[in-house]
Amino acid sequence: MVQLNDNYLKLKAGYLFPEIGRRVKAFCDANPQAAVIRCGIGDVTEPLPAAVRDAMHKAVDEMGCRDTFRGYGPEQGHEFLRHAIAQNDYRDRGMEIADDEIFVSDGSKCDCGNILDILGHKNRLGITDPVYPVYVDTNVMAGHTGDSDENGAYAGIHYLPCDASNGFVPAVPSEKLDVVYLCFPNNPTGATATREQLAAWVEYARANRTLILFDAAYEAYISDPAVPHSIYEIPGARECAIEFRSFSKNGGFTGTRCAFTVVPKNLLAATATGEMLPLHPLWNRRMSTKFNGVSYIVQRGAEALYSAEGKAQIRALIELYMGNAAILRAAAQDAGLPVFGGVNAPYIWVGTPDGLSSWDMFDRMLTQAHVVITPGSGFGSHGEGYFRISAFNSRANAEEVARRIRAL
Repeated sequence: MVQLNDNYLKLKAGYLFPEIGRRVKAFCDANPQAAVIRCGIGDVTEPLPAAVRDAMHKAVDEMGCRDTFRGYGPEQGHEFLRHAIAQNDYRDRGMEIADDEIFVSDGSKCDCGNILDILGHKNRLGITDPVYPVYVDTNVMAGHTGDSDENGAYAGIHYLPCDASNGFVPAVPSEKLDVVYLCFPNNPTGATATREQLAAWVEYARANRTLILFDAAYEAYISDPAVPHSIYEIPGARECAIEFRSFSKNGGFTGTRCAFTVVPKNLLAATATGEMLPLHPLWNRRMSTKFNGVSYIVQRGAEALYSAEGKAQIRALIELYMGNAAILRAAAQDAGLPVFGGVNAPYIWVGTPDGLSSWDMFDRMLTQAHVVITPGSGFGSHGEGYFRISAFNSRANAEEVARRIRAL
């Protein structure tokens, strides 16, 4: 008989965001008059930039002409986009990343899970807590963990606690780990890592032959010139890190789907016999075998983000969302709550009042303020006692949410 992948049965009852959606739907069905404002899931709200739309319209027209029609493209991404990424995001900023070290995909969330295809089953994993749930859940699905305990922690994962005492940046561990997930600016806490903190992680990784999986999906929101935008700003990171980036949060591509992963050619990992081999050709093979590439139309839209017009329009979007963050952060502070993030990231991480659990706070905000937030416990046990507010919204909605928070 057909057999299930039993690892899926280890997963907790519901993925965080579908559970939020279920609760919100139930409330809205029962209270259709309620003007609910969603500040939970980190989805952008503003239209695609004009430069992107113009480029995509032009690409659609090309697809309607036999001479310029495009069929299957390179699975790794069209050369025009790989070059634009490597040049603008890396080489122009002093980092040596080659065009063919860029792999274009349909989302960094997908890549964070798909990267496990080329990694072994016996790696000792280090994952921050609280954390973006995808890092944990995809390792559970792949059979890299044991069962979870009563606190939701999985055997086989070394959790790296993040709290106010360490600024929500994990300390370098004393034990040897094989794969470590880092995300800065951080989702959910909004924290950023200093150059010195990232340098310590790179030094640790090189000394222990550890692979850092570095999620930089929110790097465009960094305004502090002292905060690194990329792990590759740290000398030696090419030897120990893979970086994930996305056009979702800077260019509004959450529904358009385009991202990329950087795999340096000199990044090595060990075989079962201890031989050190490069990961780049394995990821290239994985992409060529399991992926047919992002559509030509979407890639032309992503390329337009690197034009002068596109860069200006990205800045305008980020200024809008970070303006929202400042408004929401101030409201939570005025309400007497402990507040973190919201300065170099579009997320505000807020302590719950009166000893409320994070899900109790979720229900209170939904039923009394008609505002959807994200309960911190959904990001791990160290997220209990906090909740996340997303700044992805219109200015009018951000101002209304701020009013409701102060009133609540």
